[in-house]
Amino acid sequence: MPDDGPLGPEVLTGWGGAVRSAGTLHHPTAADVARRLGAAGPRGLIARGLGRSYGDPALNAGGDVLAPLPTAIGPLAGDGTVEVSAGTSLHDLVRFLLPRGRFVPVTPGTRYVTVGGALACDVHGKSHHRSGSFGDQVVSVDLVLPDGTARTVTPETDAELYWATVGGMGLTGVITGARLRTVPVETAYLDTTTRRLGDLDAVLAEMVASDDDYAYSVAWIDTDARGSSLGRAVLSRGDHATRDQLSGRSAADPLAVPGPPRVTVPFVPPVGLVTRPAVRAFNELWFHKAPRLRTGELQTISQFFHPLDGVAHWNRLYGPRGFVQYQLVVPEHRDDVVRSVLEQVSRDRHPTFLTVLKRFGPGNPGWLSFPTAGWTLALDFPARRDLAPMLDRFDEEVVAAGGRVYLAKDARLRPELLPAMYPRLADFRELRDRLDPERRLQSDLARRLSL
Repeated sequence: MPDDGPLGPEVLTGWGGAVRSAGTLHHPTAADVARRLGAAGPRGLIARGLGRSYGDPALNAGGDVLAPLPTAIGPLAGDGTVEVSAGTSLHDLVRFLLPRGRFVPVTPGTRYVTVGGALACDVHGKSHHRSGSFGDQVVSVDLVLPDGTARTVTPETDAELYWATVGGMGLTGVITGARLRTVPVETAYLDTTTRRLGDLDAVLAEMVASDDDYAYSVAWIDTDARGSSLGRAVLSRGDHATRDQLSGRSAADPLAVPGPPRVTVPFVPPVGLVTRPAVRAFNELWFHKAPRLRTGELQTISQFFHPLDGVAHWNRLYGPRGFVQYQLVVPEHRDDVVRSVLEQVSRDRHPTFLTVLKRFGPGNPGWLSFPTAGWTLALDFPARRDLAPMLDRFDEEVVAAGGRVYLAKDARLRPELLPAMYPRLADFRELRDRLDPERRLQSDLARRLSL
């Protein structure tokens, strides 16, 4: 729908539902973006994707918010690259690529994010130890700068602006398009290995020893486990399956595209359904249901990468208070921080429906990019009043260990901790002063952390 002008303030939330603010939502075309930037008021403007950032990066209280640009996917080039609009979702892109025998090198835990959002947050996936993050797979980025100038930026032609934009939370310009790399695949299936491990030491040792043998790796952690079982986990690895590994129905349609969600949570229940007894029962069942070791199981793209995408609006299960996702990364030799976090969550009996551990490879030069070599732990917590003191303690441990928290999921980090977590922060601020002295690009996150 073209931009007809302001539609009036509208309350928007992060995916977690725990933070919200009212901004004026616009539905632009690419041609409208420069005009909209020029008309931005004192509270500025921020581009929003599909609303999957958990915290406040895509909220702008009292200001303007741009809805995703229309989907547009160009022809697949001979070198495997493809040009897309920033509003194209990874869901649509994967459905375009698979029949052509290609796939995205990096996908987060949901396909329902836009390319612009993935780049602005420099998202990562189960392949980071081999493939890096989303910004590593981008050939060029189309930007409309705060002064309305349209630019195509590459790491070679303008490294400063490119690497400030990768992970830059949409604050260097409005991303309108990108050219992306893709990878060849023979099938839409993963050849997976699942291993159940009894404690954190076993999980860490197994991932260090053999993560590099697999394209994809992730461990689900049972945060209810204590004592000698602390950190027990189900480790899932996978590689793209070849055609000769398929049989039956899968062989008949080896490049089957993933479909839409199968079911929907129709409304927000008055009370959150993610309670401690429910989480404890789920964790116990999930851990013991997993095999000690299973190899050669074929899983679809949806089963392996995006299991939660099968349930539309699953975030509503947390009720009106919503939930907080906290994600940290610490250097590999500081796995004691991972242990400390798990001990405190278990000791204080905070229910966490989903806790995953991954092992990152080296980070890229992105100034505010989150991934860096080491352990990354992500935990979902129902929003409760007693949560903040514990997360504040985690922040202190993380920054003391030389780590950082993920801004795409944050809505509460104390700003004084940010410079130690992101050493290029001063450069980022200086660049914004030059590019956007009037602060036409703003967000709740940017104001809260003085980005």
